[in-house]
Order: sequence, then C-alpha cells, then structure tokens
Amino acid sequence: MQKIKTLNGLFALSPIIVLLTVYLAGSMIAGDFYRIPIAVAFIIAATYAIAISKGDLNGRIDSFSKGAASTRIMYMIWIFVLAGAFAKTTEAMGAIDATVTLARNAIPANFLPAGIFIASCFVSFSIGTSVGSIVALTPVVTALAGQIGCDTAWMVAIVVGGSFFGDNLSFISDTTIAATQTQGCSMRSKFYTNILLVLPAAITTLLIYAFNGNSIETTGAPGMSLATILKCLPYLIVIIVALCGVNVLLVLTLGIVSAAVLGIAYGSFNGIELFTNIGDGVMGMGELIIVTMLAGGLLELVRLNGGLAYLIQVTTAKVNSKRGAEFAITALTALANVCTANNTIAILSVGDISRDIAKQFKISPRRSASLIDTSSCFVQGIIPYGAQLLMASSLAGAFISPMDIIPHLYYPMCVGLAVIVSIFIKKKN
Repeated sequence: MQKIKTLNGLFALSPIIVLLTVYLAGSMIAGDFYRIPIAVAFIIAATYAIAISKGDLNGRIDSFSKGAASTRIMYMIWIFVLAGAFAKTTEAMGAIDATVTLARNAIPANFLPAGIFIASCFVSFSIGTSVGSIVALTPVVTALAGQIGCDTAWMVAIVVGGSFFGDNLSFISDTTIAATQTQGCSMRSKFYTNILLVLPAAITTLLIYAFNGNSIETTGAPGMSLATILKCLPYLIVIIVALCGVNVLLVLTLGIVSAAVLGIAYGSFNGIELFTNIGDGVMGMGELIIVTMLAGGLLELVRLNGGLAYLIQVTTAKVNSKRGAEFAITALTALANVCTANNTIAILSVGDISRDIAKQFKISPRRSASLIDTSSCFVQGIIPYGAQLLMASSLAGAFISPMDIIPHLYYPMCVGLAVIVSIFIKKKN
C-alpha cells in the first residue's frame, strides 16, 4: 500500500471532522430547545468534500452521486420508506396504544425498562438486525414513555441499546457474517468468544434498568378487550415473521397490509385516509432519506481521497505486541466505522488488514472476528449520523434528536468499555 503523508491523510478525513464539528458545536450553541438539523451539517460537510476533492467538478459530483445512490444506500432507503408507512398506519389504526396497554397489563411498571431491554435483545438476536428491532419497538416505547411519565429519549435508548446486542451476536446478522468471513472462523466459535465479551455488559445494563425502574410510579393500567388484543397483531406479525428469517422489506410490507386491514375493519380510517396515512409516513422519513444519501456520497469521497487508507496506515504503523495488535484491530475498525457510518461496511473495509495483523501476532481468528464485530457495533450505536439513531429519533417524534438519545445508551458504552478491559487483562499465551 502506498504510504500516505500525514497532511494528505488528515485532509482526506477533514470532511468527517467538519461534519462532527458543525453538528456537535452547532447543537451546543443552539441549546436544548433547538438543535441544528443533522441534514444541515451533512450539506455543509458534503459541499466541503466536493470542493476539496481532486478532478473536474463534474467528476467529483459523479463520484459523490455514485456513493449516494449505491446499492446499500438504496436498500436502506427502501427500509426507511416502508418503516415510515408502517409506523404511521399502525399509529392511525390504534396498534401503538393497544400494544402499550397490553404491555402495561402484562409487565409490572417498575420492571418495564428491564423488560423492554430484554425484549429488544431477544428480537434483535432473532432477526439479526438492529434497524428491524428499532422499527418494531420504538413507536411502542415512545407512547409508553408518555403514559408512565418516563423520559422518551431514555426509553428509546433502551431499544437502541438492546438492538445492538443481537446485531453483534446473531448468527444471521450481516456483521457476524462479514466478521467471520473476513477472519476465517466459524460463526459458532465467534459466538462463544463474543458472548463472553459482551455478556457482562448486558448484565450490567440490565441491572441499571432494573434499579432505575424502581423509581417509576405504578398506576392503574387501562382495561383489556378483544379489540385491544387484535390491534396488537401488526406488531406481533412483524416480530413473528421476522423471526422466521423473512427479508425485512417483506416483513414491513406484511405489517402495513395487516394494519390496513384491521384499521378499515375497526373503522379507524377509510381507503382514502389509509393512503393519506401511508403518504404522511413516507414523507415523515424525508429528512432521514436525504441524510442517508448525503452520508453515502460524503463517505465515498472520503474513501476515494484516501481517508480509509490513511486510517489503516496510522493504526498499524507501530504495532509491536499482541496487546498492541488487538488495540490496532479495535481502533482501526472503530475509526473506519466513524468514517463509513455503517458497521458492516467498516468490517469489510478493514477485514483483510485485521486478519493479517491477527496472523502476524498469533491472535485467533475468532478473537479478531469478535473484536471487529463488537467495536463496530459499539461505534455504530453512538454516532449521531448512523442509520439506527437517525431512525430511532425519526420514529420517536420531532422533539427527539440523536444527541438526546446518546447519553442514555448504556449498553453500547458498556460494550466499548468491555472491549478495552478485555484487551488489558487478556493473559499472554
């Protein structure tokens, strides 16, 4: 690999620095009552990235457009479109209120936070995707937070944190597949190594929620009826079908159809109102779709300008011990995830070099696979421009931003700490 000079490398990464500076600093200046939309930060950073890139203007714009309209970006946009339609349709037909009522009758109020975390972990592990878990559970916990008097951002963070438990561990998760394939180990061996790494973090997080749940006042839950149970069906269908391994796009389509049928049957809306609700749901995802496309284009320019290559060069330059090699693999994956805002893409980007480092310093493939998967999920769980936090804030309502959710993401933070501690205390062979 051609050596990249420090100034050139930092210059290639500068769009990411601009993005974070504009969004974080701008939000702090604006205060809690109004946060600068992340779309504005991305527009500024994208314009800057195009301006500093090499080649003629048309070529730079073409490169940006290819990144913005890549296959992975368009797939995410399809999920956002269907998720918006599903969320609005279920809200209009009363599924959210019905599910909240069912939860309040089935689970004691002081155990709700811990119960939601367990549910999110279970769903995400079963379906292998954090986004799917967030889509299914965020509208429910948002309504639940309003009824029991909890901070909405805190409740949404429980779902987001639990969703990364399965994203990291599930046998059908794309991050697990990418990590094991690039490192050359079996999913089973990676799972056993990985679960020992993250289980203490999950238990710690569960205890935090169990302790915090004691402060929730128990109030009488609304009465149950057959209609209430039937209106929960769209969410149950989404979860059950997803557990069967069905593609997430088909899962959401089935959820929309079931909500439409039940909504019309119970008179919640007529045919015209149904399509109006679907349209409103799709339009509500407009900013998220724009941000996703801007992110794809911006990060493609960072890659073309040598930003990822420079990160690989910096993190592997002075590795001279097994412990240092594990830190290098972890840091390399984490930094790549910051630049790509996609944990699977980050793993694929650094998988080969991580495998080479692991072989050189006699790190087992299952250990390196565990490190790159866990560190990527940790970073993906806390960056405000990642698809998961953007989706969660969009589904939670206009007054919740990704920055409001981040301070409450106990599980991703515990996982990040667990990775660092495991490297420090790992015994020498």
